[in-house]
Amino acid sequence: MRAREDGRPILITGGAGFIGSNLADRLAGAGHELIVYDALSRPGVERNLAWLRKRHGSRITSIIGDTRDEDELVRAAADVKAAFHFAAQVAVTTSMVDPREDFEINVRGTINLLDAIRTRGEQVPVIFASTNKVYGDLGDLPFAELDDRYEPSGLFARRGIDESRSLDFHTPYGCSKGAADQYVLDYSRSFGIPTLVFRMSCIYGQRQMGTEDQGWVAHFLIRALEGEPITIYGDGKQVRDILDVDDAVNAYVAALENIDRVHGRAFNLGGGPANAVSLLQLLDEMREVTGREVDLRFEDWRPGDQRWYVSNASAAQGALGLPKPRGWRDGVARLADWLASDRGVELEIEPRLANAAQ
Repeated sequence: MRAREDGRPILITGGAGFIGSNLADRLAGAGHELIVYDALSRPGVERNLAWLRKRHGSRITSIIGDTRDEDELVRAAADVKAAFHFAAQVAVTTSMVDPREDFEINVRGTINLLDAIRTRGEQVPVIFASTNKVYGDLGDLPFAELDDRYEPSGLFARRGIDESRSLDFHTPYGCSKGAADQYVLDYSRSFGIPTLVFRMSCIYGQRQMGTEDQGWVAHFLIRALEGEPITIYGDGKQVRDILDVDDAVNAYVAALENIDRVHGRAFNLGGGPANAVSLLQLLDEMREVTGREVDLRFEDWRPGDQRWYVSNASAAQGALGLPKPRGWRDGVARLADWLASDRGVELEIEPRLANAAQ
């Protein structure tokens, strides 16, 4: 993507995080100026910011700030040509411990950004990272329990969940992200701001600092590489469609390029049925990729956990012209390669991974 004649910067809140840093890298590499706005509250993200600065130099302006700081956010957004909003409280478990802070970060922080743009009186795009949690636990779907996964019947199994699914907020996290999702869409209706929402399934890939509460694909691989036990909440048969971060970045870039046609819409974004995998299936693949056994431990289900969620991303693919996503086995092998290199762990990696980006 070539830089536009408009030389003003693009704002990325949460820009030092996993998806934000990958998007910042893509946009800066295409010639755009970036403002990376991040509180650096998540362990490890300061490394992503240092990586961006090293790769792109003066194209990266960093602001260490919290989206709850309205005045600081107004200053950051004062002259940007577009804004991507990733900054969030991201863990269901944390929202159960402190729902008020979860609300303040996810709802108030989002309104602060929207109003910082609205009061400028210009048509500045705002693209928001929402979540599949806005659809609730999908407990009304009939599931078959197979040996290593849950599977619904009929069209859901073949196509996944599309945007016609009713919203059903569960847990404080689901409520706060769902409320923010709806505010972003309504600012398009009520104020004419060109906004767009991506309701994301599980994104994984390089620069992900996975933890037990968020970023489970990377978390599982990190634990396996370090020889540490992995805790499964539930029975491990729960299924998610996982999407490589490069494919997610493709969607965000395409959304900005096509915002005049697609503003005011919400799209489901995930790997789709071809990339639907249970936790147990992923663990089997990890054993093959890393050559390591995994010490598994099981705990009770966590609140609001979906036994099955697979995105029907055909609306986004059609509207934005997205390519077929990377297959999950290839993507997991690439992530294992990157994590092993990042941690100085020796692995038997297949030749096809030799050119994986570092």
